[in-house]
Amino acid sequence: MKKRTIAVMLTAAMAAASLAGCGGSNTGATQAAASTAAASEGATEAEKAEAPEEKAEEPAAAEAPADGELIKVGIINNDPNESGYRTANDADLKAMFTKEKGYDASFAYSLKNDEQITAAQKFIQDEVDYLLLSAADTSGWDSVLKDAQDAGIGVILFDRTIDASEDLYLASIVSDMAKEGETAVNWLASQELDQYNIIHIQGVMGSAAQQGRTGALDEKVAAEDSWTLVTQQTAEWNSEKAQQIVQSVIDSGTSFNVIYAENDDMAKGAVAALDKANISHGVGKDVIIMGFDCNKWALQELLDQNWNYDGQCNPFQAKYIDEVIKKVENGEALAEKVIIMDEKGFDATTITEDDVNNYGI
Repeated sequence: MKKRTIAVMLTAAMAAASLAGCGGSNTGATQAAASTAAASEGATEAEKAEAPEEKAEEPAAAEAPADGELIKVGIINNDPNESGYRTANDADLKAMFTKEKGYDASFAYSLKNDEQITAAQKFIQDEVDYLLLSAADTSGWDSVLKDAQDAGIGVILFDRTIDASEDLYLASIVSDMAKEGETAVNWLASQELDQYNIIHIQGVMGSAAQQGRTGALDEKVAAEDSWTLVTQQTAEWNSEKAQQIVQSVIDSGTSFNVIYAENDDMAKGAVAALDKANISHGVGKDVIIMGFDCNKWALQELLDQNWNYDGQCNPFQAKYIDEVIKKVENGEALAEKVIIMDEKGFDATTITEDDVNNYGI
């Protein structure tokens, strides 16, 4: 399979580069669900954005190869226990990349870039046909991806972008993380508070999700005198660390009225600290709670009006990856280099039970 794949992939990569409709590895530009129509007028508009259900959008998985030869893939992902989003993402990949569907898959997990790069080097040595990558950090990938290209291995990015030449990968299946941040910040601005005193809890520093969700807030704080960051710290997507950060602010006696957490688990940890201190939160309460990823339990918190906002991040990328691989295997040109999936934002005052059931992960 290796020798057959080399020429096919290089041809497809060149075709994809010429046909790409949107640009590639800018961390502020993209990272999980086809063109985002999220609102800039607040969450009400975000709720009105037309976002067809992901299952209707996803291409159907192709059948296993008729000749029975398995496609060998090495999949590098973040820790599946990092969050509900990551658990759903990992389960989706494992359900797709099976022998029954024509794949021989190996998995490697880490939240550290250097460990992921080591795993990639091992997969290259193992002569996989495709390297599927959700990078822990956006930088440092050029050398190993060049090694993969030289070995005739097709690289497909999923969930997160990297700072590397588009020539080094076949496709990038991502969310628009910058847009996720913009939608959330625009919603927060629409609340028209007299003063915004914000606890900002960041994800793993350097990840595309962190950069996109942080960037919009940083810009707004820099532009508005009434917007202040009480603290800005990373909890590395971890609930307990987020709780410690918020508890530290509470203990300091510093006033705050917004918690902007870059994933649901960190928002949950933040709320635990508030509950311990008997500080009210949610709709019409003392502190606005914002999260990302749309775990079902988090959307339920919105429905119960204990939280205020949650930004969607689509974890179901396996069928998109399968579609890319099948096209390359068939010698077809890829219509686009970057595949941006559709996402939206949810407001506690407008979310419905159907939203919880349809969009919760």
